[in-house]
Amino acid sequence: MSDKTTFTVNDMTCGHCVGTVRKALEEALPGAEISVDLASHKVSFTGDRSVGEEAIKEAGYTPEAA
Repeated sequence: MSDKTTFTVNDMTCGHCVGTVRKALEEALPGAEISVDLASHKVSFTGDRSVGEEAIKEAGYTPEAA
């Protein structure tokens, strides 16, 4: 599997946000290992970095390099 990518998503503020980001990544990167942590605002995933970044953006959030 490819390396893990981590972004900080500061505009992810609640459980609904976590679910939205996770769902967007699951749809964009089927089979990826995904970790979404609300407390630290960190989102990590395996797979194509640019595809994951775009999925987060399309879900309405702002990913920043962690």
